[in-house]
Amino acid sequence: MYPENYRYTKEHEWVSVEGDVGTMGITFHAQKELGDIVYVDLPKAGATLEQGKPLGSVESVKAVSDIYAPVSGVVVEVNESLARSPEKLNEDPHGAAWLVKIRLSDSSQVNQLMPAAEYQSYIGE
Repeated sequence: MYPENYRYTKEHEWVSVEGDVGTMGITFHAQKELGDIVYVDLPKAGATLEQGKPLGSVESVKAVSDIYAPVSGVVVEVNESLARSPEKLNEDPHGAAWLVKIRLSDSSQVNQLMPAAEYQSYIGE
């Protein structure tokens, strides 16, 4: 369920890195806890993200939750389809419902994050 090539945060975000670009999203566990997602607020391309700081928010029928950047960098692409169809986050949080892609400013930050097995232990699955 949790892709082995992703790294995870204790706040339930993931990052997948190819070269110097990281694709970020929220985990299956996060979307399950949130319930039906109705709105996603994301940064614009060109925004600078800092590891551990909010990059946007997700609103569900239950609550509004901040999304934290798993790594630092500059946003190079935003998943615009989520503005029209935020429910995709409930359907495919580790795939088509990625949030943003960033150019990493410090690739060593990825090593500070949890591998899949450790994340699954952390959430008790």
